[in-house]
Amino acid sequence: MWTQEIQCRGNESQIHLCPTSPSHKNNCSHEDDLSLVCADKKNVRLVGGPSRCAGRVEVLHRGQWGTVCDFYWDMPDAAVVCRELDCGEPVDAVGGAKFGPGSGTIWTNRKTCTGSESTLKNCGSVDWAIYDCDHTKDAGVICSDIRLIGNSSCSGRLEILDDQTWMSMCAAAFDQQDAEVVCRELDCGAPVQVLGEDAFGKGDAQMWTQEIQCRGNESQIHLCPISLHKKSCLHENYQGLFCADKKNVRLVGGHSRCAGRVEVLHRGQWGTVCDVGWDSADAAVVCRELDCGEPVDALGDAHFGPGSGPIWMYVLLCTGSESTLKNCGATGWGLHACTHNSDAGVICSGHKPSRLINGPHLCSGRLEILHNQSWVSVCAAAFDQQDAEVVCRELDCGAPVQVLGEDAFGKGDAQMWTQEIQCRGDEPQISFCSVSSSHKHSCTSDNSVGLICSGKL
Repeated sequence: MWTQEIQCRGNESQIHLCPTSPSHKNNCSHEDDLSLVCADKKNVRLVGGPSRCAGRVEVLHRGQWGTVCDFYWDMPDAAVVCRELDCGEPVDAVGGAKFGPGSGTIWTNRKTCTGSESTLKNCGSVDWAIYDCDHTKDAGVICSDIRLIGNSSCSGRLEILDDQTWMSMCAAAFDQQDAEVVCRELDCGAPVQVLGEDAFGKGDAQMWTQEIQCRGNESQIHLCPISLHKKSCLHENYQGLFCADKKNVRLVGGHSRCAGRVEVLHRGQWGTVCDVGWDSADAAVVCRELDCGEPVDALGDAHFGPGSGPIWMYVLLCTGSESTLKNCGATGWGLHACTHNSDAGVICSGHKPSRLINGPHLCSGRLEILHNQSWVSVCAAAFDQQDAEVVCRELDCGAPVQVLGEDAFGKGDAQMWTQEIQCRGDEPQISFCSVSSSHKHSCTSDNSVGLICSGKL
């Protein structure tokens, strides 16, 4: 038992800085052990924005609020802030004191976050109180006020942030124009289906019943007016939404979709990437994101021609394992010292549009072809010797030895391609062959075609 009296004034940063009474000892037993409950406290806040989820980033360190320099401030950093504040997904990482200059200490962030940290103060190695910046370069964040709870980030039960609480959306208070804005804000494609009837479950959230009245062209849902009239949701008819998945990167100006100038979609606008520091690890992320195989070359100097519009990313710090280029660290989002003469480009190996699976070697197996980003099996009745010539050549597998039906290599789980493929036999890839657009073969028995080529036996 510690029995000396602690005599804090209350403004000390640590208890050991408080004086104690060296002589007087209180009469205590363990029945008098002290307990204390402190309120949980966030070490980061957003100031000067339209809501608690958008504004200038300020960090609490040793009792003092300070700002963050926008040098190396990027989307993974913004993701950490949004998560720490329970503010949904990051919409933008901004610099240049977009939400006004702060005052006092600048807690300069010298390393980028990976995006998975639980708090901004856990990101990398932070050099506290090094004044490389002034307050005209204070960093800011815009987080989303909405989220979809379901199977993916682009489909699920819609929840909206009301002050400090996530609330489910009443289906009666939501329409197609509102869905357009939600899908855009979440960096998804266009709305595919607006669902009620608790399609994604009811959840535990309270119900938001005010009607949202978007025009459909707003960038965020909080910019839409709302009606003070409250809809009746007696049956807890929660709103569900399917948005199309959307690629946030594309390759432009090359000979195929897997080669070209790198362009990134951010807040509805396509922009380029500066070639400073552009390397094979960065290229690997782009190729993986586009399902384009392995990186062949990472190019600069506007190899595929200069782009236009914003230059979104500068000095990327990809490890090569990221799922999307926007998750890579960078020296700044939209902050750069580049021109479009330094636009970055990529050449990826590209995925071949056909493959043989379940065979004893690489050049035999059940044939599947790539159609609309999905692998489909081919009906044996829709495939002949000329088609086999093309597939074996495309796969570097020599000449066809045998074309097999009757599910020789198993049925698999893929859907069935039943249109007739009409190759001449001299095409370099199956995708260059014409297909019969109207006649479809009957493959009720899932009679998938199998193929044995001469190579690599």
